[in-house]
Amino acid sequence: MAIITCLLWSTAFFSIKIGLQYTTPLHFAGTRFMLSGLLLMIVFHDLRKYFHQVAVNWKFILQIAFLQTGILYFLFYIGINMVPANISAVITGAGPLFVSLLAHFFLHNDRLEPLKVVSICLGITGIILIGADRFSLNLREAREFWGILILVLSNISSSMGNIIVSRSKKRQVHPVVLNSAQLFIGGLMLYASSLFIEEPVSGTKPLSYYTSLAWLVCLSAVAYSIWFGLIRRPGVKVSELNVWKFLIPVFGALFSWIILPDEHPEAVVVTGMVIVTLALLLLYYPLVGKVLVMIKKRVVTWWG
Repeated sequence: MAIITCLLWSTAFFSIKIGLQYTTPLHFAGTRFMLSGLLLMIVFHDLRKYFHQVAVNWKFILQIAFLQTGILYFLFYIGINMVPANISAVITGAGPLFVSLLAHFFLHNDRLEPLKVVSICLGITGIILIGADRFSLNLREAREFWGILILVLSNISSSMGNIIVSRSKKRQVHPVVLNSAQLFIGGLMLYASSLFIEEPVSGTKPLSYYTSLAWLVCLSAVAYSIWFGLIRRPGVKVSELNVWKFLIPVFGALFSWIILPDEHPEAVVVTGMVIVTLALLLLYYPLVGKVLVMIKKRVVTWWG
């Protein structure tokens, strides 16, 4: 389920690129998340239960909406406009590192271990290689420096949101209810911000805009609901779960090769993908070992 979620998230970049041709970033993001929240509310099986859980957990939901959607995407959209695209991809891809560092201090059962540190370092190395073809950075430029800082803060905001959700495992709130309410409130924050910061958006938009918006609405509704459900499962460590996010730029690169005519595989990018895969296998080495032993036993039994 974590792999499926990362696969879904990796498709967002193409839809966002299409949608931003016809509108402003915060307006587009706010519209997307508000509609996602409404969609989940409509499909939830019991509206009375939905609003009861929101009323009981409104402070918790407001925290998640602020950290996981409002402040995260506000900083993200500002930051990506201040630094080169590949730099922003590398910083965003380093998200599991921030989660692991913060989880070490805020979650008693999620400490940094040598194997986890090596896995995270390998994953970040792979992300850097994936974005190395056009990697350029000039810290003398104040704009790029502040852009990097803003993206780091967006990573910290997202990490804290994940940690708070992980610490709330005993709360009686359904993951769909949590996601729906936080998406709508966070989207409302972004939309309201766009009214004061960005130019007014008006005019008729083409079908491609509404198609990209529809996909992003469904994507946010499904992916975040799955993710929150995974975080709140007993025994799941938020730092180990977030390491799977290293797959997002890998899937993104694969989609770009398939969909975009000007994109093609390069040796350094493929090397980065291999390193990311090794990082995940290293982190889950005990689990991988158990799976291989199980497969071996099944094969031996099958062959008699």
